[in-house]
Amino acid sequence: MPKIICAGLMYFALVLGTGIVLGAFRIPLLVPRIGERWAELAEMPIMAAAIYFSAGYVLRRFPESNVSGQSLVVGLFALTLAVCAELGLAVVLQSRTLSEYLGSRDKVSGSVYFVMLVAFALMPRLRQLNHE
Repeated sequence: MPKIICAGLMYFALVLGTGIVLGAFRIPLLVPRIGERWAELAEMPIMAAAIYFSAGYVLRRFPESNVSGQSLVVGLFALTLAVCAELGLAVVLQSRTLSEYLGSRDKVSGSVYFVMLVAFALMPRLRQLNHE
């Protein structure tokens, strides 16, 4: 398997794993107390840190991805995996249509989440630029 694919898989797995662990706390503990919007927003800074540090780790672990075009491919590949995983799980596990799932997203936390997805895709490239 090409190293860039491995780097994208690892980046996706690290950030997804963090999201799963945080979700295990957010859903039963925070959502009932402060609501879904605020619980999701409270999670965002931790996810931002996970994205930042995971991108740096992947660039160190896979030095061949520490090149401008390659670092962008790593982020875009990981984003593709993340979006497919989230939409697939929403449709399969929650028995929703894609439009139902997208319509159910909170406008505020959903907008911040969209920005986080863009940051997730671009972070390997942004971290790589800092080391040039």
